[in-house]
Amino acid sequence: MANEQLTLRELKRSNFCEVLSMLDEEEDINKIHDYFSYEHFYVIYCKFWELDDDHDFEIDAKDLLRYDDYALTTKIIHRVMEGYGRPFISPMKGKMGYEDFVVFLMSEVDKTSDISVEYWFRCLDLDGDGVIAAYELEYFFSEQAARLQQLSQEEVLFTDVLCQLNDMIKPKVESHFTKKDIRATKMSTPFFNIIFNLSKHVLAEQRDPILIHQVHSTPELCDWDRYAINEYIKLAESENNVNDAFDGGEELDWDTKEMIDMPEEDMDMMDEGI
Repeated sequence: MANEQLTLRELKRSNFCEVLSMLDEEEDINKIHDYFSYEHFYVIYCKFWELDDDHDFEIDAKDLLRYDDYALTTKIIHRVMEGYGRPFISPMKGKMGYEDFVVFLMSEVDKTSDISVEYWFRCLDLDGDGVIAAYELEYFFSEQAARLQQLSQEEVLFTDVLCQLNDMIKPKVESHFTKKDIRATKMSTPFFNIIFNLSKHVLAEQRDPILIHQVHSTPELCDWDRYAINEYIKLAESENNVNDAFDGGEELDWDTKEMIDMPEEDMDMMDEGI
């Protein structure tokens, strides 16, 4: 469905009609995670708003670089902004619109889905031959290696990382990774994070007990669902703090006030994009 159109065959193969029936029976729409969750929309919308400094509903490479406290490398950001992960819907050249951001964010948060694997595979496949070769991984990892060295003060050799990736994915041809290889091992998340997401790679290496507990205690949820729940709670707590500040007469920063006072029609425009 990369062309934003749903065929009858795709509709029949999906659970869309089933979810519609569930909505008739469920009073709390946020308990339905597929397609219609307001919590999901609100999280995506707020993440986009944080990056869109001038609030023109378009973000550029410089804006996107600030995503998740500069977690992604500049090389992967440039590939994303050039539309290699997925061609942009936005008519503005070099700009990512809200609909484009929805695909980016969900692909970045949950790298286990087929759409996400396809998205990041295309970004890393420089020559477009359907194989991520060692030279392509080295090109992208060089920036990640420099950042890891700044953190640990130890040199990170690409040869060691390549061995790790081969052991992780076990491709049919050593050091030549296909989408089929990556999907078969269910190790797509660490594979991609090692190459271009610093914070998530470091967090995984540290074996964060809270994160591990969340995964084990909610096996019915995907990585995106867990992320959306956690971020919605944070946003709700932040909103409560803002309301308390209003009640207490405290002065708010303009970015916070602008977010609260945003015109309803702007929210409607963003809502239409999801």
